[in-house]
Amino acid sequence: MTDLEKTEQDLESLRARWDELRQRLHQSIIGYREEIEMVLLSILADGHVLLEGAPGLGKTTLVGALAKALDLSFQRIQFTPDLMPGDIIGSRILEQDESGRRFVFQRGPIFANLILADEINRATPRTQSALLEAMQEHQVTVFGETQQLQPPFSVIATQNPVEMEGTYSLPEAQLDRFMTKIELGTPSEHDMVRILELTTSTETTPSDPVLKRDEVLQARDYVRQVPASEAVVRWVARGVLATHPGHADAPAEVRENVRYGASPRGASSILLLAKARALVCGRLHVAEEDVEAVAVPALRHRLILSYEGEANRASPDDLAALAMERGRR
Repeated sequence: MTDLEKTEQDLESLRARWDELRQRLHQSIIGYREEIEMVLLSILADGHVLLEGAPGLGKTTLVGALAKALDLSFQRIQFTPDLMPGDIIGSRILEQDESGRRFVFQRGPIFANLILADEINRATPRTQSALLEAMQEHQVTVFGETQQLQPPFSVIATQNPVEMEGTYSLPEAQLDRFMTKIELGTPSEHDMVRILELTTSTETTPSDPVLKRDEVLQARDYVRQVPASEAVVRWVARGVLATHPGHADAPAEVRENVRYGASPRGASSILLLAKARALVCGRLHVAEEDVEAVAVPALRHRLILSYEGEANRASPDDLAALAMERGRR
């Protein structure tokens, strides 16, 4: 078998496993088909996810089911106002043995493949910032010593809407580390009925993994090898630049309602997500529909509204869509 034939076989197997993974999660989480798809694409593209929704919508259940299906080590961190940075990354403890006393680093829950940062906006900004280095560099520094995190490493954070009592808005620098922000709304009547049937019966979903850790890493390598045409890359670049109110191509709505636009990291997120979507859809190149499907989730949390935008209740989703449409020209 040639290298090309092996690659084609691996890609076909990946797409089949991907469909199985998607179906597995749909059995655990009723509804939210597009939202689940975006979570999976973010993990495949080596990104972090911010899930926003009211309590009880299944955010924690989704992440737990994903960890089982991918056979990844999993840690859940419940964020509370009294949580400290050391509770996340770990700390030194003093131990005594026959040779005497010595400090030993006790690893925190951040040392896992998949981290659920539950209700992240209930912790203070200082504790939230403990994730910054881990999310960007895949490492943590404690007492001057650098500890590497084992790949794959992804953080899926959940947050309640900021208008709810006892929450803190995430700093803009940390928001930018999330590849996507996914909003979960109220389920439909049909989905609510199915949720009640599932949660009040003995029905269970399979717990055996669909993809192994090494297969996840290999899939991430394949994502970066998917080519994108110069026209697509330029479209993404122009669209992200159009989110900046001071840019010449910014739509009037962006100039009026946006204070700060998306960063270059936002453009990279769009392109990586589009590559991941193309791969699982069976295409070996990025199509326009891939960019259209992932642009808004990758940009909505990166647009910082101005005072006028807040007063006008401007929608970051609409503003991001307008900017990307302007960039298409």
